[in-house]
Amino acid sequence: MRTIFAASLAAATLAGRVLAHSPVPVDADDVPVKRRKTLGFGPVHPHATFKQVRQESLAGFAPAPASVEVRDPVEVATEFVRAHLGEETGFVVRKDSYTDRATGVTHVYVRQVVNGIEVADGDINVNVKDGKVFSYGDSFYRGPAPSMYSTAVAPQPHADYCTQLEYQMDVEQTNFEQWLASAEQGEQVQLVRRQFRESVHEPLKRLHSMNCAFVDLPADMAHKSTAAALEDPRHALLQFMVAATPSEEVVQDILAKYDQHLAGMRSTFEAHLVGDLQTMVEVIDNVPDAVNPVKAKLAYIQVPEGGKTVLDLVWKFEVEMKDNWYEAAVSAKAPHRIVSVVDWASDSPFSPVPKEPVERKMATYNVFAWGINDPSVGNRSIEKETYDAIASPLGWHSLPYANDPAESDYMRATKGIKNSTTTWGNNVFAHEDWEGRNAWMYNYRPDAGESMNFNFTYEPKLTNSTDALEEAQKYINATVTQLFYTSNMVHDLYYRYGFDEVSGNFQQHNFGRGGEEGDAVIANAQDGSGYNNANFMTPPDGQNGRCRMYLWNTAMPYRDGDLEAGIVIHELSHGLSTRLTGGPANSGCLGWGESGGMGEGWGDFLATTIRSNKNYSDYAMGAWAANRPQGIRNYVYSLNETVNPSTYKTLDKPGYWGVHAIGEVWAEILWVVSQRLIAKHGYTETLFPPAPLENGTIPEGDFYRPQEYTATGEKKPLVPKHGNSLIVQLVLNGMKLQQCRPSFFDARDAIIQADQVLTGGENYCELWKGFSARGLGPDARVEGRTPWGGGIRTDDYALPKTCLEDVA
Repeated sequence: MRTIFAASLAAATLAGRVLAHSPVPVDADDVPVKRRKTLGFGPVHPHATFKQVRQESLAGFAPAPASVEVRDPVEVATEFVRAHLGEETGFVVRKDSYTDRATGVTHVYVRQVVNGIEVADGDINVNVKDGKVFSYGDSFYRGPAPSMYSTAVAPQPHADYCTQLEYQMDVEQTNFEQWLASAEQGEQVQLVRRQFRESVHEPLKRLHSMNCAFVDLPADMAHKSTAAALEDPRHALLQFMVAATPSEEVVQDILAKYDQHLAGMRSTFEAHLVGDLQTMVEVIDNVPDAVNPVKAKLAYIQVPEGGKTVLDLVWKFEVEMKDNWYEAAVSAKAPHRIVSVVDWASDSPFSPVPKEPVERKMATYNVFAWGINDPSVGNRSIEKETYDAIASPLGWHSLPYANDPAESDYMRATKGIKNSTTTWGNNVFAHEDWEGRNAWMYNYRPDAGESMNFNFTYEPKLTNSTDALEEAQKYINATVTQLFYTSNMVHDLYYRYGFDEVSGNFQQHNFGRGGEEGDAVIANAQDGSGYNNANFMTPPDGQNGRCRMYLWNTAMPYRDGDLEAGIVIHELSHGLSTRLTGGPANSGCLGWGESGGMGEGWGDFLATTIRSNKNYSDYAMGAWAANRPQGIRNYVYSLNETVNPSTYKTLDKPGYWGVHAIGEVWAEILWVVSQRLIAKHGYTETLFPPAPLENGTIPEGDFYRPQEYTATGEKKPLVPKHGNSLIVQLVLNGMKLQQCRPSFFDARDAIIQADQVLTGGENYCELWKGFSARGLGPDARVEGRTPWGGGIRTDDYALPKTCLEDVA
């Protein structure tokens, strides 16, 4: 019981620490912190699946002979979906479908349509290569179509979510009391009692209090709404804002002046296209506690009812708030229950290089260089603006006037390339945000002038708590410079592994390569809305991502999260995994449970892989900022099962209900898998591929294997030569293949399939050995899985039969 309690205590403590907001005593080992309010839940989709398509089952979808022109992949996918679903099921092909330039795989995203209305969670993603479908994910509704505007019996996932929190509090309390009864009494027990209260019980209690105070509000206010609610989303929206706002003052104001707020909300209408389906979107202004107008449209969502799945008509909202950016579905008819909610804020041949040269002096930066995770492992040095010419053709400080949001219409229309002398560029807008505001465009940024030499002092001195904040703010120039440098390095690295314009990356200007532009990362340094935190908001492609980094008051002087590369990389990786999973126009695929947990886990894994070196070490996450050697997770990432015992079944333990705890299990599994590939293929000291030649082609160097060709003489995708670069490629390619709302099994299978596409499956057994070593073998299973990650799991350490002869 001692072990269970310790794990439980750590999980809740770390989840609280990651979502911190309030100043805390710096001498506390486990600091009591306040969580950023966030909602995330929705119905389970037991019918959702991710499948590989065998050659013999493809019928008319087999590859065309070499002498026949390969058919359009979107046409192939469309015919496959029709054959798979039957002619009666309506759907549209989304415009964010794209062909991966590196692998040649076309990812086609299909949205279900019933009665001319989108099924918001009815998704099929079809993966096509060489004229054939080789895998697909499917969460389409299969039941009868309801009458035009009928609704299901109002589901209660919000109430179920709150019941789960109450259950979790009871479980944690019982475990603690059992441990306490068997423990030796004394001063140490009193300390642990305080730690439990502050780090486990109180955070859960606060979370329940924040998110569940108005679970009965829809029933209480049902009389306010009428049948006209199907034409007027304001009632549903206003009741959602009561549940969503963290401000008690706003809650009381809405409840006291409900009709006034209702009358004060003004609407305009826009026509949006989803494939060939035109949808009217209502844009609602003057919504209490929203920082921008709210988008609303009618949609269906799939909900459980009496052992089956039915469609419920909902208002689908996009609500941007100060600390949250919600995609919510609320029942269209009263009672207006919250059915699902995703918080977008989460605690190879390439095109030739554009001919326009960068006509300015290249920048230099005094920073912790790429690979130095934090101040505890290295010193600052002068680094050049080593931008990647493929990923950032104009460098890090230049962008067209036409794409600059801070310029006037006249400048956008008449000027060419803007060369900035501040931390403002095509990929990232980095600046201070001491006031914790949503306004950002004119915030302070360091200016290096014509020299482009961003060389600023960073020598924080020991102060008392009264002066600590002021002391940290003295070094804002160094801090913003570091955030800008790290963020651009991440942009360029992920680009070279396939996170490019068509797949939804973050750039103001896309150089005519496709995708939606106007979405560089807004990066806030020393964000004043809290402490001991970091988060990233990922709206769909074409809207700016927002990264907020915080000071950590866990030591004197304060530690600055902007200077710990692993934290920055983790947050930016939320943008990567959200845009790649389910397509760049769908940000609702990693909202909760195993899916949301993997969103956290990929960030930890990639950050750890980037900081690792040839001589193997275990690594902690966030250790420097949190001032804790073991970091901000239950365990450090390690191959040693005594150091990190995590397996798939670990998700059943108390304390593993949150996405951060779920995510560290996924990250640990990937860490074990990566070491298998490194053992086989070796290690490269740099994860950056070679720079392009003048003609835009990529040299193999010591990074890629020799280029291979198909039987028809076409180039195959470039394959990273070493284990650590190969796993990064497979993880990103797997994100593109997997379905929306994936499980651990789906993501595992997608990575294995990514290797099949890239190498012909030569690492099939190495990958299975890595997954099976931590219980995620072919016969691993889960029964009774809930949206919050619950259920009963069974580990499987076996291997597929084809790998048994090669067990190492």
